[in-house]
Amino acid sequence: MDLPLWAWVAFIAGVLFMLALDLGVFHRKAHVVKVKEAAFWTAVWVTLSLSFGYVIHRWLGQEKAVEYLTGYVLEWSLAVDNIFVFVIVFNFFRTPFKYQQRVLLWGVLGALVMRGLMIGVGVTLIQNFHWILYVFGGFLLITGLRMLFGKGDHDTDLSENPGLKLVRRFIKVSPEYDGQRFFTVRDGVRMATPLLLVLVVIEFTDVIFAVDSIPAIFAVTTDPFIVFTSNVMAILGLRSMYFLLANVVHRFVYLQTGLAVILSYIGVKMLLLDVVHIPTFLSLGVVVGILALSVLASLLFGKPDEAMRRAAEEREAAAQ
Repeated sequence: MDLPLWAWVAFIAGVLFMLALDLGVFHRKAHVVKVKEAAFWTAVWVTLSLSFGYVIHRWLGQEKAVEYLTGYVLEWSLAVDNIFVFVIVFNFFRTPFKYQQRVLLWGVLGALVMRGLMIGVGVTLIQNFHWILYVFGGFLLITGLRMLFGKGDHDTDLSENPGLKLVRRFIKVSPEYDGQRFFTVRDGVRMATPLLLVLVVIEFTDVIFAVDSIPAIFAVTTDPFIVFTSNVMAILGLRSMYFLLANVVHRFVYLQTGLAVILSYIGVKMLLLDVVHIPTFLSLGVVVGILALSVLASLLFGKPDEAMRRAAEEREAAAQ
């Protein structure tokens, strides 16, 4: 079912309007985002996402609404893994707490553009080459198993990040921050600030995560509008969710295990798509169930990550 152009324009315009309000009105000045504010904005984005799901239900029917909700929960759960990376990146660059929201806002904007392009490529491939779904399925299964039994991605040395190396090669970098600016002038020379390096690393890392998350949603639906809108709505709430969970994320030690199981399940589902039909509603229950179990197991039995715990204590001290 091809939706009219106005539906795409209306959705994108609504997203841009909300981001303009966020950037130009509510968060124009740098400040420390405390838990209460983060909880409010997380609730706002979740409410908007669920409300849009209701619109889809009224407009396109229950099946499309369930596909949207499943895609949203799947992308949201996989996006949670980004929070671990945000903590590591900000700690590595010793980014002042009050400037982190600016980096994440521009990071979200960049992520929306990149994911839109990647979704467009993915939809085109699937429409022309059905077998690409098996490639996606195999890739997700291998990725999930590597996450489950291999070394976590959170141990990566950020000094070796390709995006970081590229910026340092072509642009001089100031040794110090200059407020929330990405560029500054020192001794008559225009150069980047460490804040730009932080943004580049976060954008580069998001592309890596998108390589996993975007193929995963094609196991739920190949409808480009549902794929795009569920992905976008999940990403929009990521920034406020970071500030809400950053001080407790060190306790979710089994979350990556849960995400690995989710990716493996989605990979198997795609590999069996022409053999066994797994209802979308069942997939929604599986994703939510695995995510809930991993969080519950972390809180009850997990040993908190000490490095992230220390970083959380530093953030709490900065927020006071």
